[in-house]
Amino acid sequence: MKKLISIYPGTFDPVTYGHLDIIKRASDLFDKVIVTIAVNPNKKPLFSIEERIEMLINELTSIKNAEVDSFSGLLVKYAEEKKADVIVRGLRAISDFEYEFQMSLTNRKMSPAINTIFMMPSEKYSFLNSSLVRELASFNADVKDFVPENVNNKLKEKFSR
Repeated sequence: MKKLISIYPGTFDPVTYGHLDIIKRASDLFDKVIVTIAVNPNKKPLFSIEERIEMLINELTSIKNAEVDSFSGLLVKYAEEKKADVIVRGLRAISDFEYEFQMSLTNRKMSPAINTIFMMPSEKYSFLNSSLVRELASFNADVKDFVPENVNNKLKEKFSR
């Protein structure tokens, strides 16, 4: 029987409980989940690629079928290289849908064998995104309900400088 490989891409700057919720549920659906950090030259991330990889690895130790990686370039080409069957995308709100729908159709045109599935995080994380977490943390707000302790500590370190 073929093992299904999925890719969950994102910037994960930083990883939030919403991300982890989707990763955990994807790991229940697929034989392998590659959580991959997208390198986007148009974005100025708070954390380096290495820091984001470290944070993700620390949070995914209990999910045995998840691995962490990074890529630059086209996601669909990366998915082909990894022999992925599915791209997992998170949808928080209706506002995410139009962009994600357009990307899904474009990816399907470029590589028809790779499907995209959309997963919504648990309702308690549906409002959450990394930009909001970074902004709150920059004002010394308590973000412990939004990110794991390790990530919260890294945010405090970054903004105490």
